[in-house]
Amino acid sequence: MAKIYYNKDANLNVLKGKRVAVIGYGIQGRAQSLNLRDSGVDVVVAQKFKDDYYRRAKADKMKIMDIPDAVKSSDIVLMLIPDEVQKDVYDSEVGQYLREGMVLDFAHGFNINFKRIVPPKFVDVIMVAPKGPGALVRETYEAGNGVPALIAVHQDYSKKAKKTALAIAKGLGATTRGVIETTFEEETETDLFGEQVTLCGGASELIRSSFDFLVKNGYQPEIAYFEVLHELKLIIDLVQKGGIEGMWKNVSNTAEYGGRTRGAKIIDPATEKAMKRILADIKSGAFAKEWVAEYEAGMPELTRLRKKAADSKIESVGKSIRKMFK
Repeated sequence: MAKIYYNKDANLNVLKGKRVAVIGYGIQGRAQSLNLRDSGVDVVVAQKFKDDYYRRAKADKMKIMDIPDAVKSSDIVLMLIPDEVQKDVYDSEVGQYLREGMVLDFAHGFNINFKRIVPPKFVDVIMVAPKGPGALVRETYEAGNGVPALIAVHQDYSKKAKKTALAIAKGLGATTRGVIETTFEEETETDLFGEQVTLCGGASELIRSSFDFLVKNGYQPEIAYFEVLHELKLIIDLVQKGGIEGMWKNVSNTAEYGGRTRGAKIIDPATEKAMKRILADIKSGAFAKEWVAEYEAGMPELTRLRKKAADSKIESVGKSIRKMFK
């Protein structure tokens, strides 16, 4: 079983007298910046452009610097910009300004795990990954608690890297709920796998395929939408609250019997073979290479897929259905 760390295991004094530079002020960057600042940490937001993110940081009364100056004036750097742009920003505005003993922190292991970013040996490299979107990270902190988080140490030059990771997690409010230690490799591979196979890829394709199948077989699109998409949130809420078995206890006997006996006919051995191929692509770096090439080419395939999905029947029906609940 994984060891779970709580408030008693973390010491915010580890961050005393140190400045934290947060690169990026998006959903996660804003939440982490505000939580750390409100926990008494000296935080500076590193922004390259005077854009909406800059104006948001200014409205929040955050200290703001350009990226090189923020890095040079800080002891800990949080890389909270999207995976696909991290390498360019690191290469041009971060890496050359790192000093001995500094800490480089990530919220996802992608760039370190796939060696797109290779920090110098004289810095600590850690990960603090809240397991929730930025809005929830901030909302729960303001309510007096937080969301759970993962921590990992990739490089421990100071021999204090884990203490720093736990201190940051505490400053975010995560140790009120629990912090689990992992590795950059494990976090990256399971995160990508979960996104592709279940949370984003598998779930959305199962919904879309089920909807299209019912409509092709003569059922009204609105009825199909209710049955395969709208009610899904109700089921997932039950799963989140009480686990899969807790969900079964809160649906009808008909639904339970049908689900338990028919689910495995959809998720069958062929599905496991597909999972193996997807995990192999993740572990080998093939997916990372493909995604980076897609980004560098201007994301033509992602743009095509977005347009195709936006023009689909399920999206047009969904807009009408969702208006019924406003």
